[in-house]
Amino acid sequence: MELQIPKGTRDTSPEEKILKDKIVNTLKEAFELYGYAPLDTPILERFDVLSSKYAGGAEILKETFKLKDQGNRELGLRYDLTVPMCRYIAMNPTIKMPFKRYQIGEVFRDGPVATARYRQFTQCDIDVVGSSSMAADAEIIALIYAAFRKLGTEVIIRFNSRRLLNDSLDYCGIEKSKQEAAILSIDKLEKLGLNVVKNELKEQGIDDSKISKILDILNIQGTNEGKISQLKKILKDSQGLAEIGQLTAYLKNLGFEPEFDVSLARGLAYYTGTVIETFLKSSSVKSAVCAGGRYDNMIGAFLGKGAYPAVGVSFGVDRIYDAIAEKQEKRQKTNTHVYIIPIKTLNESMQIAQQLRDAGINTDIDSMDKGPSKNLEYANSLGIPYVVFIGRKEMEENKVKLRDMKSGKEEMINIMEIIKKLSSSK
Repeated sequence: MELQIPKGTRDTSPEEKILKDKIVNTLKEAFELYGYAPLDTPILERFDVLSSKYAGGAEILKETFKLKDQGNRELGLRYDLTVPMCRYIAMNPTIKMPFKRYQIGEVFRDGPVATARYRQFTQCDIDVVGSSSMAADAEIIALIYAAFRKLGTEVIIRFNSRRLLNDSLDYCGIEKSKQEAAILSIDKLEKLGLNVVKNELKEQGIDDSKISKILDILNIQGTNEGKISQLKKILKDSQGLAEIGQLTAYLKNLGFEPEFDVSLARGLAYYTGTVIETFLKSSSVKSAVCAGGRYDNMIGAFLGKGAYPAVGVSFGVDRIYDAIAEKQEKRQKTNTHVYIIPIKTLNESMQIAQQLRDAGINTDIDSMDKGPSKNLEYANSLGIPYVVFIGRKEMEENKVKLRDMKSGKEEMINIMEIIKKLSSSK
């Protein structure tokens, strides 16, 4: 049998996992800096929750892994972290608002396999539930900038409003029943081009004059203020445009100016207002690395009530990893800070290793009696910064020999001194 993993999945080696964990921990720091608390939900959800008309819609349902348990109950693997969070809110209606949560976990899509597109991948989500203010949307965009700054990467953030798109389609004379399909087609504009979008709109029964009006709006260029000014002349009393104005004002107050992109749609059915996409500068990863928006109806639908305001984005950890890894010449292979080489002193060396670990120093020890030269080669191959030799001579002097693997410098030192030295060098 030839051993293989399923297409669209991948193993994560220690050096890859170390970098991935650093990315996740950096994102956690940014989330908690902005007041978000952690939440976790099951990987398995009831299929009727995932397939609800208030969830991701028909497009995402095509890519949902479906299965049955031994009780013949229909289940599915979660395809994002938004729907499970909404289900959680619906089942816990006494939660104090606003509810600001982050969640980090594996999600699954049974979709086409391509570069930077996986069937199992990690998402980091942040959401604010309970606030309809554009200040919440602005804060999330500010957090995106802060998170990627912490990661040492530059980003381009684009935003729009689904409500504005609906207002624009109203102006162009598109029936309400056709607007969702039209928006799904508009979402393909950048990826598939103008002709594909025009043909899809024609197939939906929209005539050429209306298509021309739609494209005129989508092609509006200029600064954010300039685009808003042009749209004000076309759209009267547009709530979507008013929200875009509020959002840009809040962002300017915070010192940020992402790009207002009139054609940005986002392909999921549950968005009701702001939509956001984030791209890395100077990277071979061209797909969005963070995206989301406002979805004011989903939670209320689960609760059987009216609008229940919510806004959030998802960070694609695997794509972020791919982008950062491609720029690293050398990767960290272990979290071990010191490696102990016993020379006929295994029992004593194990005790010293435990002392170092009790002091919070990541410590490994040779248990194979490989000899000094092979152990040094091993430590060097993993990039471990310090090695400690413990032989009979060292034990008699109540000291150990510490070697700095980068400089090659060696010194005889007692345990308390080594703890102080290695603790300060971490």
